[in-house]
Amino acid sequence: MTQITLNQPSDILEASITDVGARLRRKEVSAEQLTRRALDRAVQTQPTLNAFIDIWADSAIAQAKQLDLEAASGKWRGPLHGIPLAHKDCFERQGLPMTVGSKVTGTDLGRTTASALQRLNQAGAVDLGPLNMNEMVAGPTGQNPHFGNCCNSWDPTRISGGSSSGSGAAVGAGIIYGALASDTGGSTRLPASMNGLFGMKGTYGRVSRAGCFPRAFSLDCVGPIARSAEDCAILLQVLAGWDARDASSIDAPVPNYMSLIQSAGQGSRWGVLEGIAPYHPEVARVFESFVEVAQQRFGHVARVQSNEIATCYAMADIFSKVEAATLHGNWMRERRDLYSQAVFSRTEPGLHVPAVRYLEALQMRAKILHEFLHGTMRDLDILVCPTMPIPVPTHEEADVETPGRVFGVVTALTPLVRPFNYLGLPSLTMPIGVDSAGMPIGAQLVGRPFAEARLLSVAHQLTADIGWNRLANMQRAQALKVNK
Repeated sequence: MTQITLNQPSDILEASITDVGARLRRKEVSAEQLTRRALDRAVQTQPTLNAFIDIWADSAIAQAKQLDLEAASGKWRGPLHGIPLAHKDCFERQGLPMTVGSKVTGTDLGRTTASALQRLNQAGAVDLGPLNMNEMVAGPTGQNPHFGNCCNSWDPTRISGGSSSGSGAAVGAGIIYGALASDTGGSTRLPASMNGLFGMKGTYGRVSRAGCFPRAFSLDCVGPIARSAEDCAILLQVLAGWDARDASSIDAPVPNYMSLIQSAGQGSRWGVLEGIAPYHPEVARVFESFVEVAQQRFGHVARVQSNEIATCYAMADIFSKVEAATLHGNWMRERRDLYSQAVFSRTEPGLHVPAVRYLEALQMRAKILHEFLHGTMRDLDILVCPTMPIPVPTHEEADVETPGRVFGVVTALTPLVRPFNYLGLPSLTMPIGVDSAGMPIGAQLVGRPFAEARLLSVAHQLTADIGWNRLANMQRAQALKVNK
């Protein structure tokens, strides 16, 4: 089996955004040097991981050189100044192509730049290029028959998660420090979890979606994937806030996430959400150990069940099908042969959902959210459950291109994440351990509206408590594969 070479802990590509930013400011490394290191690693791992749609070396180096000139003149844009990032190829860039992982959309160039990318660019981040993804932001596996499957950074024989598959793989492989992802039913949290990372789906409307290709506008959220809660906080600080270009954007104060990283989680009242789906024994073992650690820090952890979760999953499914079919209807009629069978078969049923079912899902949403917050979460600040109920599957196990399998694969991977898109609540996945095959397992923290600071703080504290070491666990995972 082809293996990727892991960075050593001392490698600057494995440093945190805070640490590497300090090195940049002390002129121990330049943005250009850092970007060239990241580009070298992107090229090195591309044959194994296929994380990128394209690598824009020339433009990335030009960006980095300009940022070095600014730094030399005393201009510092903030903690992302000179930091190499890359992003899922569903974000529009003015004058540049956006594939959305598909052959349907053609070769049109972006008319504008997505608001999230504009904010990162203004903050001084370097853009290495578009990352691989599931076709049309539709799917939890990272399999793509048009641009090739994206592979897991821990074990290339396994899926990287989707639809933000390249975001998870590239951050997990130590190519970049963070990436934009979009999440309709788990597409930020699943690839983050499968690659041993942190992934934030904020409160609906917290981050602008302007210029991001949609799957379902009633569910979609834009957010970061990174290697630590702190790095997620830095990225979210830049991304969060009202945007006139996005009609769903909410004008609410944005706290200083980094200044709250140590304190916002203190005194949190916890509940373990049970009864959603059966957990694989490996997942249950690691998750229960995590709950014990959480109990040591936060005290009593309640065990709760929710009558709303199954309904939320079903309502989110209606949103996803109908709104996607509305967007894709003409393309599906005129360019059917350009769709993969998996994406077409998941999208086409939306054309046949009765309007009354869709309107019911819209009408019930506020009522169900109210009941969830005042019932299931009445005395709680945070709910926790595994991010996925099963270990990371192999490509063969999760093959959605085999006719008739896509719905079963989606159901197996998404029952714990999709309901919270319907509720619009913030949720953060964090790595909590590894299974016997050496693959990462994640826990999902769910909060009340606009509780992102609390979630990031709790994840930051618990990461230290459980002694999470991504590199050590990746090395263990590779040793297990070699010794088989």
